[in-house]
Amino acid sequence: MLALVAELCLPQDQSQAAPDSPPAQDQSQPAKEQPAQDQPSSTPEAQEPAKQPPAAPQPKPTPPAVPSNQPSVQLDTSETLFAVLTAINVCGYDEELGLSDPLREQIRGEVSQAIQQSEEAKETATAMCQLYEQHRQPDASKTFAQYVSLALYLNGPPALTPKVKEADLPPDAARLTGVPPLIQRFYEKAGLHDIWQRHRQAYSALTARYHEPLSKTVFDTEVYLKFPSAAYLGRQFTVYIDPMGAPGQTNARNYGSDYYVVISPGKGSSLKVEQIRHTYLHYLLDPLALKYPATMKRLEPLLATVKSAPIDESFKSDVSLLITECFIRGIEARLTGSAKTPEAERQQAVDNSMQQGFILTRYFYDALLQFEKDPAGLRNAYADFVGNIDVGKEQRRARQIQFASVADPELLHLSRPTQGKLLITAEQRLSAGDAMSAQKLAQQALDEKSEDQGRALFILAQVATMNRDIQGARSYFQRALEVAQEPKVVAWSHIYLGRIFDLQEDREAALGHYRAALNAGAALPEAKAAAERGIQQAYEPPSHPQ
Repeated sequence: MLALVAELCLPQDQSQAAPDSPPAQDQSQPAKEQPAQDQPSSTPEAQEPAKQPPAAPQPKPTPPAVPSNQPSVQLDTSETLFAVLTAINVCGYDEELGLSDPLREQIRGEVSQAIQQSEEAKETATAMCQLYEQHRQPDASKTFAQYVSLALYLNGPPALTPKVKEADLPPDAARLTGVPPLIQRFYEKAGLHDIWQRHRQAYSALTARYHEPLSKTVFDTEVYLKFPSAAYLGRQFTVYIDPMGAPGQTNARNYGSDYYVVISPGKGSSLKVEQIRHTYLHYLLDPLALKYPATMKRLEPLLATVKSAPIDESFKSDVSLLITECFIRGIEARLTGSAKTPEAERQQAVDNSMQQGFILTRYFYDALLQFEKDPAGLRNAYADFVGNIDVGKEQRRARQIQFASVADPELLHLSRPTQGKLLITAEQRLSAGDAMSAQKLAQQALDEKSEDQGRALFILAQVATMNRDIQGARSYFQRALEVAQEPKVVAWSHIYLGRIFDLQEDREAALGHYRAALNAGAALPEAKAAAERGIQQAYEPPSHPQ
């Protein structure tokens, strides 16, 4: 029984993966590179890889088999995003209208007509737009960005209510107090759902247009790094397509272990490959930096060398963020253009990054030259990448740089609330495989009652599952259901309880939880699919390969 319970958080395919329920990763010396379908082992201790002579290979637990042909990236549309962006278009958001996909102008016309035909819609639009004017930023891109952040934190229509408490909203979305109720009322009175339904086929056509180039971008990135993202079950990377924004603007967000990119297509068919790849590289590399806290501590003196650089303050205060961004820029420089791209062009990209303050870009660029010749993948090679950084040498190199006056704006916003950091860190530690630290942080949040209690209990349930504690997992999932408000937590708690009861051969109780999950997760495709499978047949954990 205990052997089977360990599989509860490792669904049989990617569509079953629960948001924020990743498998544990081995925190010791990275193992030999595994085939794409293999997952990291489940050792929870977070420790540095020791510099020791090669030892005889030790037997390792066989990881569960997971199909490698499951998509690691979702390309999707969102009625919630449509509702919010359509609302701000009504209120005067006209940025790059002439360059947008024709669908934007068509929808704006239909909404305008609907407003004219309803006095209630007119009154609601007036109140909504007064609030929009109060929150308008001098920079139109920042105005748009705050509404993107808000949309990603709202429940689906018709409710359009925040998924979390106001205090737990990202800072830019938290400024929009009072906006969601007005957007919800406008959605109802202007008949936005009917307009959305009329254009579902056109929205689907937009996603179909970008499916192939997006798949190629992800595939090429994983091939170059020799690092299949199937290792990241339970983490979410979603690209949303919506024509109601400015086509020249791309918004990327990182909420806990979930990553989002919001793109508005223009009249052309080209995809913003560089922006998507940049965020996808964060999705792949961010958890790796968390696995080596002692190494990151050793590298902290490098922060003093970038104090006068024009980069964002977050890079000057968190060495892991600086290391990851430099690594990503080194990879981007290596992937610039095609095989025929002159080396001088790549070197110029490196120099530009160095001058902005990303002082390790050249180190990583040079190290990648050797990596490209080595069969080892990134997961194995990462320890050497960061462990071989010579702090003194890089400090001397940084002192010779004349920093630029401005830096490129960072695409990915770590849109975290000022409060709620315990659970965010707990989720990150869980994603990195450090179950012990995740448990301590979640328990602290639970004891202090300072953060979302349902989410804290859900994390503790995940830890219990990883530790093969079936009774503990069942208790925490049940307690989470008593207080949780976030649909994702509610739906997946029901799903996991359904699986536990299936393993205990209590099919009636299992079906009750799957049906409850289907109701709670109606707007969550992965949860809905997992619940439907649970209703169709009793859960069986994936078998271990012989």
